Amino acid sequence: MNYKKPRVIAEIGCNHKGDFNIALELLKLAKECGADVAKFQKRNNKELLTEEQYNAPHPNQANSYGDTYGAHREFLEFSVEQHKELREYCDSIGLEYSTSVWDVTSAKEMITFKPSLLKVPSACNNHFEMLKVLRDEFEGEVHLSFGMTTKEEEKKIITFFEETNQAKDRLVIYSCTSGYPVPFNNVCLLEIERLKIEYKERVKDIGFSGHHLGIAIDNAAFALGATWVERHFTKDRTWKGTDHAASLEPTGLKKLCRDLKATYESLSYKDSEILEIEQVQRDKLKYRKI
Repeated sequence: MNYKKPRVIAEIGCNHKGDFNIALELLKLAKECGADVAKFQKRNNKELLTEEQYNAPHPNQANSYGDTYGAHREFLEFSVEQHKELREYCDSIGLEYSTSVWDVTSAKEMITFKPSLLKVPSACNNHFEMLKVLRDEFEGEVHLSFGMTTKEEEKKIITFFEETNQAKDRLVIYSCTSGYPVPFNNVCLLEIERLKIEYKERVKDIGFSGHHLGIAIDNAAFALGATWVERHFTKDRTWKGTDHAASLEPTGLKKLCRDLKATYESLSYKDSEILEIEQVQRDKLKYRKI
């Protein structure tokens, strides 16, 4: 098996707590940790939510930044101009900018920056009006998570991108379990193998979006064939918000990037029966019949 070099996405999402300066700090930290891409989220909340959802209280008041769920979401939302500034800062430090888009308006807004990739979260992978914008009006890669998605829905999504010959060159699909955090017995890493068997020849790449704790299994995801590894990223897991508990802090992200690089360098066959490093030991230690 020929392994591509793994690429790490630090998903900042809304872990900036609505503070633009924290967002910039998290970008700097992600770069220092060795991440390849930093990703935010973009929502047009009044388009995405019904009036009832918008005006309802947050289901977990301890994590709420507003009196209603809509107010909470608006507090965490950055403007288009702020996203443009985040993109420019990423460019200045050699980090790729990206964002998840949740609705048609957000998709249309974010493609104006011409990022190399945009992400479709599991919650919106059946929003075909939005997918059409990303398929037909965007030139970069479309990364799409398959959390909380049936196999029939997966097939429909792949086929949708194949209708205009977009899947093989532009679509990256992610094995994912939607939960915050996800216990190890629900991560189901072998779904990566299933996606490879079913879709490897039909899409550009396969990734892994993990919401588990720690970094013990991300190397296994890569070894199974996930070229992209996406993990939520925060400065402090005790901060207010629903995603922090399933996020890596800088120390964890740095170790993850280090370990994936080491695994990538290790995944090879010997290029000779006795490696040069072994020959010294062979000459010294190999049993010889006297």
